[in-house]
Amino acid sequence: MSTRPEHDLIAFAERLMSLLDLSQRSATYKYAVLLGLMDLCLEATDRHGQAPQSVTTRELARKVIELYWPHTQNFEMGPLARVLRQNNGGQARVLADIVAFRERLPDPSVTLDRARQFDSAGFGRLLDDVEWTLILMPLPRLQVVGGHSDPFVYLIGWNLDTLRLRADVRRYQRGEGGDFDNLIRFLPGVGDHLVRLNGLLRPLIYRGWASMVARFNGLPESKLESFLFGIDRTSLNPVRELLTDLQHGQCFYCSARLGPAAEVDHFIPWARRPDNGIHNLVVADRRCNGAKSDFLAAPAHVGTWMERNRGRAAELDAVASQVRWESHLDRTLGAARGIYLRLGEGTRLWLARDEFLKVEPGLVQAALA
Repeated sequence: MSTRPEHDLIAFAERLMSLLDLSQRSATYKYAVLLGLMDLCLEATDRHGQAPQSVTTRELARKVIELYWPHTQNFEMGPLARVLRQNNGGQARVLADIVAFRERLPDPSVTLDRARQFDSAGFGRLLDDVEWTLILMPLPRLQVVGGHSDPFVYLIGWNLDTLRLRADVRRYQRGEGGDFDNLIRFLPGVGDHLVRLNGLLRPLIYRGWASMVARFNGLPESKLESFLFGIDRTSLNPVRELLTDLQHGQCFYCSARLGPAAEVDHFIPWARRPDNGIHNLVVADRRCNGAKSDFLAAPAHVGTWMERNRGRAAELDAVASQVRWESHLDRTLGAARGIYLRLGEGTRLWLARDEFLKVEPGLVQAALA
């Protein structure tokens, strides 16, 4: 059998998708865990392009809440409007916990970042509950098919002695130490595989997740994927004027004077990694934004973006603070490294209008330095 890296990567992807297809799926947790692990690996990619060897259950719980947050809005279909079920029986526990937290907020329609600011103590309790659910249910079961455990993605250091485990986890969550080991350790090469496969696996996971939600709720799939995973419905208008001022009224990509039709663009496209953080947002004229679409930008734009994010970090943080917007520079830059430093030979990057450049690794690395 071939041991070429590309063969290993394809074999891993096939095995992973088979795991999701063949395993018993009574809830959507397995999709959320896999996407959460993929996003955490992207966000923690270092400046040399290396993915992490482990993540924590706490980090995964935060990411899973982020993934499910848009799903706790009502889905409207005809006269009905409800939060969609994501469990074969009642509502999935994680989703129910997020809904309960949301309903206690003064304004349940706010973004997750604002919700954290409104009720940090309540969010901490939600994080505890979601982390415990992940520890107890999907993490030990994700790699079990047909009653047999086959750990090829990660290893964890606990079993399901529930009473003792719960006590250990509570002590750990209170910061009292104890015996609970919260690391999710990737098997050799897995972190890198998850980063490299992001562009391929993400749409497939979205499709499978939406199909499952459609089945649980007796709905057609046609509108669900956009509702569950499309561009965040949060308005970007609160940051548009402030970012325009930061760009001296010029389009980020072509430097033309911005008019009233200026649009906020996700520099790292939403389709590659959902990120509404202030450092991933730029203002462009409608023509450039439409031409760039979901393409990755060329190294020249990457260099300008990096220079802005690092040189004007304090101003961007001030913008985020002023309108209570999310800000996580390290996670945004980690995702950019994870995506750009693994682009395949011949990948075309958007420069302007209908002009594209083939990727040159040296130029990309220099832009991200």
